Amino acid sequence: MLKRMFVAPDPGRVRLRFAGRAVLGIGSAVALCGLAGHSLPGAVTGGLAALLALFTVTDATVRGQAVTTALLPVVGLPVLALAAGLHAQPVARDLAFLAVVGVGVYARRWGPRGHSLGVFAFMTFFIAQFLHAVPGQLPELSAAVLLSVATAAAVRFGLWCYERRLPPPAVPAPPAGTGLARITTRQAVQATAGAGFALVVGHLVSGQRWYWAVGATWWIFVNTTSRGETLVRGFRRVLGTVIGIGLGLLVAVPVDGAAVPSAVLAAGCVFGIFYSAAVSYTWMMLCVTLLAELLYGLLGVLTPGLLALRLAETAVGALGAALAVLLLLPVTTHAVTDAWIQRALRCVHACTAEAAARLAGTEGADPAPRVAELEALLGRVRLSVAPLVHPLNPMRHRKRRARRVLALLDECAREIRGLVAVAADPEASHDARLAAACWRVEAAVEALTGGGAVPERAEREHAAGPALAHLHGLERALAELAAPLRTRTPLGLDQG
Repeated sequence: MLKRMFVAPDPGRVRLRFAGRAVLGIGSAVALCGLAGHSLPGAVTGGLAALLALFTVTDATVRGQAVTTALLPVVGLPVLALAAGLHAQPVARDLAFLAVVGVGVYARRWGPRGHSLGVFAFMTFFIAQFLHAVPGQLPELSAAVLLSVATAAAVRFGLWCYERRLPPPAVPAPPAGTGLARITTRQAVQATAGAGFALVVGHLVSGQRWYWAVGATWWIFVNTTSRGETLVRGFRRVLGTVIGIGLGLLVAVPVDGAAVPSAVLAAGCVFGIFYSAAVSYTWMMLCVTLLAELLYGLLGVLTPGLLALRLAETAVGALGAALAVLLLLPVTTHAVTDAWIQRALRCVHACTAEAAARLAGTEGADPAPRVAELEALLGRVRLSVAPLVHPLNPMRHRKRRARRVLALLDECAREIRGLVAVAADPEASHDARLAAACWRVEAAVEALTGGGAVPERAEREHAAGPALAHLHGLERALAELAAPLRTRTPLGLDQG
């Protein structure tokens, strides 16, 4: 886990920029809330709003990101008002919370914008429970949200808009469907049921901190699709919380709410959350847990007993998520994994075709966006296969097959990147052998995704140029993928 965190590749230092900008944006938002005379609860609310504005907005274009950011308060402030207004009516408040959970997850069917708005709606309701907000606090809390989102936007789109200098990220949509066959619909039902379980049991554990259990269930469902992914994410959330609590006993409890060290440590936690999010959910949860402990220290309620309670509520939330995905409209790991692998293979062919067209001199041919899409799809494949390659998975044969598939897909990506780099060279020219090699790649992809026979790859020419060498490497990787992908046992945790 430690090695993965610090040696994971960071092309273009995107993760480093992501984390650095977050510290600047959130720190500026909290500072401005303080200068505006807001209380500590107002500053905490503003800091969370800025964090969400910088963390959850993932539209493919800068313009799309700006529109989504502008919509966050439009969705969040009515939810905040609802949560505060129902503070004295526990039953109505709890039912409203579950409704926000269901609608927030269902909104993911509308892509990154729906996802961002759903998360913001949920977290504004959550922060109202965290701060025990009442209607009299609404003007201050609402002003803090507006000020902080505006500050985060000024940093993201003005002061530090590194996206303008990078290709827009490709955000693959989940596999499609209709009705209950649509994954987002099933997840909305599952998340609402899991959150209902967490809410009831969380109340039994603590009448004051029950919302921690609901929050744990919610975040376990974020960015997962199958039941295997959800179970692994739940395990990692509990593990990150345990480690974070242990670290909190050594760091947050001794600090005891002192302003300056708490602020410095909180900035470090924010950096860790953003820097680790793409590579390690466990590390991210460690940082989230420590940040929450520091905030409770500032509020003057941090004790070892409170940390033990947080662990118990997190375990309840993880159990709720696990029961929901196992018993209610389950989405199998094999079905999801197969869908992502097929999309990745089709993207491999699209990348190859674009690169070949570029080498042939076709005007407008640009494989770079396809490469970005391929990287995003491979990220989804890794997430989907994570349950199978997890150290606790006892099915060693499937684990070996899954690792082999991942290795060969990574090899395809490396050859594609090399091919695209060659195609970008203005000195590169079309070779007659490229057309034949591209045809074989197309045929191999069609065979792997359609069930036909994978064509035999040609012998590698001794005098092959760089582009042809990459195509031969791609042919070899695709040919070797046939065996692990066509084994009769499903490539997943499930049998169907």
